[in-house]
Amino acid sequence: MMFPLQGRQMLQMLEKALRSSLPESLKVYGTIYHMNHGNPFKLKALVDKWPDFNTVVVRPQEMDMTDDLDHYTNTYQIYSKDPQNCQKLLDSPEVINWQQHLQIQSSQSSLNEAIQDLATTKSFQVIRSENILFLAADTANELSPSLVDTKNLLPSGSKPKDINESMFKLSSLDTTHVPLVDKFWLFGGNERSQRFIKRCLQNFPSTCVLGPEGTPASWTLMDQTGEMRMGGTLPEYRGQGLVTYVVYSQHQAMKKLGFPIYSHVDKSNKAMQKMSYQVRHVPMPCAWNQWKCIPL
Repeated sequence: MMFPLQGRQMLQMLEKALRSSLPESLKVYGTIYHMNHGNPFKLKALVDKWPDFNTVVVRPQEMDMTDDLDHYTNTYQIYSKDPQNCQKLLDSPEVINWQQHLQIQSSQSSLNEAIQDLATTKSFQVIRSENILFLAADTANELSPSLVDTKNLLPSGSKPKDINESMFKLSSLDTTHVPLVDKFWLFGGNERSQRFIKRCLQNFPSTCVLGPEGTPASWTLMDQTGEMRMGGTLPEYRGQGLVTYVVYSQHQAMKKLGFPIYSHVDKSNKAMQKMSYQVRHVPMPCAWNQWKCIPL
């Protein structure tokens, strides 16, 4: 049995409590932070008990989950202090609608066993993505200083090299850029992903560099969990430091707004891992996880 937290005071208490469990709670913490600052996706937070909770599930309202095939909208963020024993809670149809195509996101790889067991009993396919979780050093210093080893960081005043302003212009994305972002997004490539990207662009900050043609050459944006993601650079402009400049600029914009800044990088993408270090984003001891669940 889980119940929704009602009111701003409870959500603020939850946000504060999740800070003590970073970095394992990061995906849920980032989502709750944005729920406390407008909640444009109209998400709700469920807990098993209060205030001494064990498990938190953040999910959309039922009225927004009308497309059974839209796993981008049908996304759940989960944090549990007892991942080995949370399967019964996740099994509840009041918590997760297992009849739909859906995604589960978490900074806890330890949830994998419970999700795989549910897949066996409920007959659905699971496609798991496990990537490196990066947290900005200044966010870590503010939330949990013990997460950062300053010996391995670049100096705090270091900036990426300036762009060639005769060729490139710093700007932001708009909804006309949705097909381009979607084309280069690993998890995109369909009508529903484009709808999700459009919703993110309409509600959250984005940064891009416009090329000589006046269209984005490199870009990044953020999603409803507050994560910096869906970045890309056109092939003809790679190797010029544009993505470093874009991510640094987005970082500065998010920092001014007080947002926690984090991201994920594929384990095989050495170039983006190097870029993350250059903008003082540090890898966490836990991973970024996503489970795409498809009913059979």
